[in-house]
Amino acid sequence: MSLITILSTGSRGDTQPYIALGKALQKAGQQVRLAAFENYESFVKDNGLEFFPIKGDVSRDVSSKVMNSAANADNPLKILFSFRELQKLVFDLQEGFFNACEGADVVVYHPGAAIGYFAAQHFGIPSVLATPFPMAPTGEYSSMILYDKIRGGRMINLLTHRMLTRIMWSASEAPVKKFLKKRLGHIPADFGCPFPKQVTQTHPTIISCSDYVFPTPKDWPADVHNTGYWFLDEEVGWTPHAELERFLQSGEAPIYFGFGSLGLSEQANKAIEMVLQVLKQTGRRGVLATGWGAVDKNAKMSDDILVLESAPHSWLFPKMAAVVHHGGAGTTAEGLRAGVPSIVIPFSNDQFAWGRRVFELGVGPRAIPQKSLTVEKLSFAINLALSVEMVSAARALGNKIGGENGADEAAKIILNTLE
Repeated sequence: MSLITILSTGSRGDTQPYIALGKALQKAGQQVRLAAFENYESFVKDNGLEFFPIKGDVSRDVSSKVMNSAANADNPLKILFSFRELQKLVFDLQEGFFNACEGADVVVYHPGAAIGYFAAQHFGIPSVLATPFPMAPTGEYSSMILYDKIRGGRMINLLTHRMLTRIMWSASEAPVKKFLKKRLGHIPADFGCPFPKQVTQTHPTIISCSDYVFPTPKDWPADVHNTGYWFLDEEVGWTPHAELERFLQSGEAPIYFGFGSLGLSEQANKAIEMVLQVLKQTGRRGVLATGWGAVDKNAKMSDDILVLESAPHSWLFPKMAAVVHHGGAGTTAEGLRAGVPSIVIPFSNDQFAWGRRVFELGVGPRAIPQKSLTVEKLSFAINLALSVEMVSAARALGNKIGGENGADEAAKIILNTLE
């Protein structure tokens, strides 16, 4: 039995696929240690994995000025600036991530925890870059930060991927360098961006994405893998509350509305007001997920809407007529697997790419950027999403994705690094 350390970062939705990956490795007979923010201890442990706490509280940080800037970065320059600003929040995380790797036989790391590569290098063990979106360079399509903005030839596409790599590394470079100098007394001779180095059997890249969504490019190295999505099918200990069950059974399938982890109550309450107007215009019912629960409990509601803090997307989405969301990688994946149309309202970063891809696949209308969102635009998009053509296309794609087992495939690649 080998010990595999997985380094995850970000919100609950960001952490969830890595728990699914850990469970697949555990099912294959391995010991798994998952490092995540300390407020996810019960989430990790309830799924039977060893937990290594990383000091930090995402529910607190998501409301910070720096995180709010990153969350609203809607062009490459803003993204680069916001990721550099994130250095202020991530330096203190490096020690925890590094310590989590001690004693491991393999390190699997999210691109936001690039210290994982250097920890594995220090301990003389394999490392696996595990990313929630395609980020390996290709000439076949633009990178995720420019996919909705640039349609160029091979050289331009490759350039956009170099930009993405630079931006992703910019959040970690200085904190990692400073930590390694402090911890090891020196900086590794070949110190630099680790992502392009993850292209061999002992240092591969695995991507939580389906070939039915982004087909594997012909110019990727053999050890860069689109494995299929890493889905966590069950949430241990969760059962729907009676109010949710009654709402779902009391009428036609509702529309889901979720805009990620809304940290500011003002934004969340504006979202409620818009949803109420949209439901009135479309004659539909709705479920609004509020993320961190920032909604004013006294906000005026309607019998046609149910507000809930959260529910597992794997359970909830198949019961919806369509899903309206911000276009995060994990939420988009769950919407596609559920086989229902998606309406994407991108705020920042790769969300615009997922919105564009949903439209290209014919399983949702054109994305509506959050800055230009209106009641009229959203109402029109919902009516379009519920057309026979889009409903049928979404169902067909959902059946294909449902037949994949990405976490098991990714686990095989990770175990192959030990051979």
